[in-house]
Amino acid sequence: MRMTRPATHGDRTGVAAITADTAFEHAVRTTFGASSMIDLRIASGTVGDVGDGLDVAGMSVVLIDLDGGREDEIQALERLMSRVGTWPPVIVVTQTFDAELARRLMQMRVADFLVKPVQPVELVRTCARVSRPSGSESSEAQIYTFLPAVGGAGVTTLAIQTAMLLLDSGPRGRASTCLVDLDFQHGACADYLDLEPRLDLKEIEPRPERLDRQLLEIMLSHHASGLAVIAAPNRPAEMRTFDPDMVTRLLDLVSSHFDYVVIDMPRTWFSWTDSVLLGTNRLFIVSEMTVPSLRHTRQLVAAIRERLGDGPNPQVIVNRFEQRMFAPGLKKSDLEQALGGDLAGTIPNDYRLVREAIDRGVPLDEVKSGNAISAQLRKLVVPQPAARPQAAQGAGLVKKLSAAFAK
Repeated sequence: MRMTRPATHGDRTGVAAITADTAFEHAVRTTFGASSMIDLRIASGTVGDVGDGLDVAGMSVVLIDLDGGREDEIQALERLMSRVGTWPPVIVVTQTFDAELARRLMQMRVADFLVKPVQPVELVRTCARVSRPSGSESSEAQIYTFLPAVGGAGVTTLAIQTAMLLLDSGPRGRASTCLVDLDFQHGACADYLDLEPRLDLKEIEPRPERLDRQLLEIMLSHHASGLAVIAAPNRPAEMRTFDPDMVTRLLDLVSSHFDYVVIDMPRTWFSWTDSVLLGTNRLFIVSEMTVPSLRHTRQLVAAIRERLGDGPNPQVIVNRFEQRMFAPGLKKSDLEQALGGDLAGTIPNDYRLVREAIDRGVPLDEVKSGNAISAQLRKLVVPQPAARPQAAQGAGLVKKLSAAFAK
């Protein structure tokens, strides 16, 4: 084992790597070592052998070549992550994709993971993206995910309206927002907005690594409001599952190019569902005002907590809420008793307003400005203004890594 550590100069960007794979080490040296702007440090060996002694001071990103089949290496990575904290970001490179390993990496708050073979341009882009300072103009998207507790709960309507509200929540009135419909069998986002779904799954499924910014632009649909939409044509007669790598690559690319991403999830739990939920900033479970629906909601919340551990905290939205004086049926107190602290809020019922908005393919506010549904949803989802934090030390990494790769 040897540690290569060139002298560090003031404006150089630090990249540290641990690998026992000579071919991967050569690729890292070729990608980053030729640039005088990059301070490259490579520790040859496994993370179990050299991880505890890795010096990450002054580094902008750390690359870990991990054997996911070895528990001792995973435990060594956990120690490293505990020591590193939130900076510098850590990228894990593995030999094969494994859903259980991916879940553990996300629970450790690993910034990203790649599967060999890794193309140099993909390595550069990933390093640049994860090193962007949180809260700066180049920060990653905030991801809002809506998951139905029962069928017909109105998830798509709430997801669309949330995307519209976030679109108008920027400091200057506009924040780039993308709505992603992951219900590949029965998705309705494009239909609700009167758009042509352009996501071609047959094009990207065989080779997910082909998905880049240029291809993404081709597969985006654009609403007149400025909202970007990713949706695939419906395949109601096909019950298909997709490689989790395809879904995570799609969302990873989207999240690096938008301020906000809103995801409309299917009710069915797929092999990629855990990964999507773990990458979410805010997770909303949508229920409705019936006893069976509340029962399913409690079961779903419990299952999510059991599966995701320290992942995002599920918050329940009860849609189509109605409460009339002296009328029979469930009351707000019944919801609070059934759901406790998991209840985020209720959305009032206005079927005629929603139906007209869907038929016209427009936001609810265009049909009726200041309507009660938008007002209540705004309280639940729109972030409050906050002072912009100072840029972190990795702000210039995009330019430097791009220059390094160009050489």
